[in-house]
Amino acid sequence: MSERVKVCIDRLLPRDVQRPQHTRTSNGRAEAIIVHRKMWVNGSRLRVRFLGGTAAEKQLVREQAAWWSAHANLEFVFDDDPAAEIRISFDTTDGAWSYVGTDASEIPLNQATMNLGFLDGGTAAHEFGHAIGLGHEHQNPAGGIVWNEAVVLRDLAGPPNSWSEEQIRHNVLRKYEADQIRGTTFDRGSIMLYFFPGSWVQGGVGTPANEILSVLDRSFIASAEAYPRATTAATPLFVNGDSVLGEITTTGEEDLYTLEVATAGRHVIETDGHTDVVVKLFGPGSNTALIAEDDDGGVGLNSRIVEELVPGDYFVQVRHYNRAAGTGQYRITARR
Repeated sequence: MSERVKVCIDRLLPRDVQRPQHTRTSNGRAEAIIVHRKMWVNGSRLRVRFLGGTAAEKQLVREQAAWWSAHANLEFVFDDDPAAEIRISFDTTDGAWSYVGTDASEIPLNQATMNLGFLDGGTAAHEFGHAIGLGHEHQNPAGGIVWNEAVVLRDLAGPPNSWSEEQIRHNVLRKYEADQIRGTTFDRGSIMLYFFPGSWVQGGVGTPANEILSVLDRSFIASAEAYPRATTAATPLFVNGDSVLGEITTTGEEDLYTLEVATAGRHVIETDGHTDVVVKLFGPGSNTALIAEDDDGGVGLNSRIVEELVPGDYFVQVRHYNRAAGTGQYRITARR
């Protein structure tokens, strides 16, 4: 092939490798679903640590990360804290990749959560899109991409990617069939869309090399489905107290609760109702230190988390999962 295509690797946790992605159909068309279960708490302060890199590379990363924080209600702090949520290596033999959103919380602190083996164009911005919870735009089922599989398999088997057939199908072909990232139509201008040559696509029309955030990227990341500037105060949730009535009024909305644990021991946090939500528990004393998450572990579409907790202050994030159950009221309780 004439073009040497550099493609981002979709880095997944082991438990997610065989987990099917969910789609829904609206007006006869499949629409993508944002990865709500991997979103940080809105308003989070995410620390970034560099594991190597030159001064010029680090400055470029800071600049492109700011493209997202200019619109999303998130703050990136480049302080090289040993406990940083995002840890970046620059291994030129390992391509470009990032864990998606809060998956980074499950990676040992001495290991990278992102690698920038090349920094062409908007690569750093693309990987920071993953780091805050976005997937690949080419995997948006609303896109209508029909791959020329034989050519894709041949080209990605060679340098600079040198992938196996299984890796190619997982990262480009298979995940396109049922994926995840958002409720918008396919965005050819998205920074989350990599360049693909026309030879890879039936019909011969490839995708552009996008090097900046698109209008849809900027509007979406600031929307209620992602990280809106407008926030409400967290609602107190009490151990062995009354259940709290919550309501999801907007697709993708987040509700946040605080939980004070006074006595160490087994605690149960669960929702009740017909609204499909994902629940995540952070702490103690941190809204970015993920402890546990659950989707549908309770009755029906409800979530249930059972964890041994030490005394301290915790945060409980409830996010709408954006499936057929839609919006509505739910109740949440915490007990010991």
